Amino acid sequence: MKNVKFILMVAFAMMGFSAIAQEVNYDDPKYAVWGSSGEERKQNMLNNQFLKESVDNRNYKAAAGYLKVLLEKCPKASQNIYTNGTKLYKNLINRAGTDEQRAMYIDSLFYVYDVRLANFANHAKYGKAYILDRKAKEYLSYKPDDREGLRKIFNEAIKATEEKNGKPDLELVLIYFSNLCEDYQNDVADATLIIAEYDRFSPVFDSAEGEEAAEMKSQFDNAFGVSGAASCENLEALFSKKLAEAPEDEALLNQAVTLMSRANCNSDFFFHTAEKYYAVKPSSSTALFLAQGFQNRNEFDKAMKYLNEALAAETDAAEKEKLYVRMALISMQMGNHSEAMKAAKEIQNINAENGYAYYIMGQCYAASANSEFAGQACFWAAYDTMSKAVELLGSEPQILESAKKMMAAYRGSFPTKEECFFNEVQAGARYTCTRGFASGVSTTVRYR
Repeated sequence: MKNVKFILMVAFAMMGFSAIAQEVNYDDPKYAVWGSSGEERKQNMLNNQFLKESVDNRNYKAAAGYLKVLLEKCPKASQNIYTNGTKLYKNLINRAGTDEQRAMYIDSLFYVYDVRLANFANHAKYGKAYILDRKAKEYLSYKPDDREGLRKIFNEAIKATEEKNGKPDLELVLIYFSNLCEDYQNDVADATLIIAEYDRFSPVFDSAEGEEAAEMKSQFDNAFGVSGAASCENLEALFSKKLAEAPEDEALLNQAVTLMSRANCNSDFFFHTAEKYYAVKPSSSTALFLAQGFQNRNEFDKAMKYLNEALAAETDAAEKEKLYVRMALISMQMGNHSEAMKAAKEIQNINAENGYAYYIMGQCYAASANSEFAGQACFWAAYDTMSKAVELLGSEPQILESAKKMMAAYRGSFPTKEECFFNEVQAGARYTCTRGFASGVSTTVRYR
């Protein structure tokens, strides 16, 4: 039935074409692209029509015959020859019964692209850049294991788009670079190539404008960052050279800090770069980052410097809350309970549900304890406050675990029943602490 339908369509096409043909002078030079004689031109124009109808009706054997003739006789005649040719072989690839057949059809598909490029490279809209763009993406789909061939065709396509538009196509670059990073992870490309290509294409993304371009830049940077090629040593080699040429470039400094922090770098060069970025564009997020880094290096004075600077300029309550949390933690690490307590109260004033406030305050209350009864009573306040921290620190598993251990230690330090008896207090009674940071805090009497 399908063959009958196709024969009828061809017959109707020929009837229609014959009617037109009677009015057409195929010897006219404008039809020269279709053949060397009027009769050949007429036949090839028919072949082009039959090619489309054969593909549409899935008569791929007939379509392949028409395509072969058209590519041999009139390869410059029409872009439609190649549109239908690629459609033909993509369908055959999907229907191939064996690996050998599939490979043959894939080769034929790329042959169609090559002939099209040879004949239509200079087309204003669908020329070299367009053809190589399509070919590169098809190559990734059908020959993903040919990594060297893939890099070659994508570089050709990128170069063609740059020649046409004055800049390479961002999507092509992103696909190429993402695959290159995968090659590095699979040990088929070295770090030097990844670094060189990142260096080569970074300015392209940096100069691009618009939301879509920004998203592709983010993906480009992320591919580099997670590739493993972006080691601290490699990144330092890359950015030391670039920053020597443009030491105040805000975008470049941001890029360096982002990538090196993602790689967990902690070299002097990294911190020098981060400080320079903060000087160019101060922000609470960068101050937090620097403070944590210097805290890890036990350079507490530097850490507090950036936190205080950021707090002086910050107006957003949520950002100030984060700064105070870091300030409180660093103060505790320094053993400065007074500053830690101040920061904890600031956190509590901004957000009473922030578990860090109670985590710090509990430790400050415990720091007020000593061997006297009034000192031991501080552990009741410390336990209560740390218990509140445990309720609120569910999203911070490491801090939560630390808070639970402190609670157990505080409970083990409660006064004994005898000590409470001699100080005339009983379990369950209210008690107001009188020592240190816990002074004035109301709590409940409990025995060890």
